[in-house]
Amino acid sequence: MKRSAKEKHHVQSLNNIQGPKGKTFTRSESLPNMTLQTSFEDFTPDVLDQENEESDESYSFRCCRPGLYRCRVTGLLFLMDGEGEVVYRTVPWDRRLLAQYGKKPAGPLFDITCVQQSVCQLHLPHCEISSTGGRRFLWVAHVNHDGLEIIRPHQTTETHVIINISGFSGYGNIKDEDSPAVPIRAMVLLFYRPSADPDEESVVSVLMLPKNVPLLDVRRTRKKLVGEENYIETHSQCKLLPYQEYTLSSFPQDNTVLVQPPSAEFDSENYDNFIPSFQVILETLKKHIKLTLTDSDSSHAVWQTRVCFPSSGLKKPCWLSPLNLPSDRTLLDIRTSFIDGVSEPVLKSLLDHLLQKEVIADCEMGSMKGIWDHFDKARSVIDLVRNKGEAASSIMIEFLCKKDPFFSEHLGLI
Repeated sequence: MKRSAKEKHHVQSLNNIQGPKGKTFTRSESLPNMTLQTSFEDFTPDVLDQENEESDESYSFRCCRPGLYRCRVTGLLFLMDGEGEVVYRTVPWDRRLLAQYGKKPAGPLFDITCVQQSVCQLHLPHCEISSTGGRRFLWVAHVNHDGLEIIRPHQTTETHVIINISGFSGYGNIKDEDSPAVPIRAMVLLFYRPSADPDEESVVSVLMLPKNVPLLDVRRTRKKLVGEENYIETHSQCKLLPYQEYTLSSFPQDNTVLVQPPSAEFDSENYDNFIPSFQVILETLKKHIKLTLTDSDSSHAVWQTRVCFPSSGLKKPCWLSPLNLPSDRTLLDIRTSFIDGVSEPVLKSLLDHLLQKEVIADCEMGSMKGIWDHFDKARSVIDLVRNKGEAASSIMIEFLCKKDPFFSEHLGLI
């Protein structure tokens, strides 16, 4: 196949990139005999304690054997060639540095470390739609203390950009600045801040974001910016065109609901600052409204949802049993997901808590310590507590929600 002049330019610039002050960055070496693995194991990462409120949250993942592992929070996949611990977080892009190379962000920038150096391949989630041809313009930026290295993908799948790695620090998807604007997979997120006084206004913040933005990062950043608010879980996925103007409308349309601004541009490079595109101001309390996002040029609806508002203020950090089931039945329903997803540190803390609350006896604690396989231990813990009845199960559920709210939300406990 014959390459266009633009494609030839990109390949040449990849192999010999002139950086600031004449520094040259070269293409990363491909690892030998690296085959693509498609089957993976999902995991929920540990959330590391922040040193202070201003620091970024970090995620941690441990594995004891080679394999491909997918993070439920970020969508990252790590191909491990052995035992190791991976610590990672999202960090802001240096837009000026990218602009020097004619690039722009196409995903979050992940700061990744692994002391054991056992990560040999990284899969970064992207938003491109195959039929648009947008994947052709994807690259990976490797950001370190020396500057910027631009890496040609080892392979690009329907959902991920794959690279072989031997070093660590910052990795993220980037695109050519002059790449054509084509629709990408996106999401519309809703955050509700009710008023304590029924006579005062309440606000729904509406965010248009690329699909590969980690939801938990958005929620954490929003909490830092505005404090407590309810994330409204609703249909969020859609396809949006970068730089296109979109209009948000509400139903019923009356003077008790105000949408501002009437239209907003979709910023497909919004990976750092999660500022609302729209605000829906409710002058009176409502049980529900209907929101529709349309293309301002064609009036074609690209996203629509019915928003149901909680009957009472902000959610409290408590657990609610699905369908008001007894606690022991709730544990039975989440049993498989708990075994597959609970982290080792949380499991250890849970055992200590159950012993302190006298849910389990010293002899039972000793038996648990003798189980070396993580999954067998998780299975034994949940079955032991479940068989002790509703009161014991409630103690376990309440502890999980306080200790690991992200995992508890995944389990459906929050």
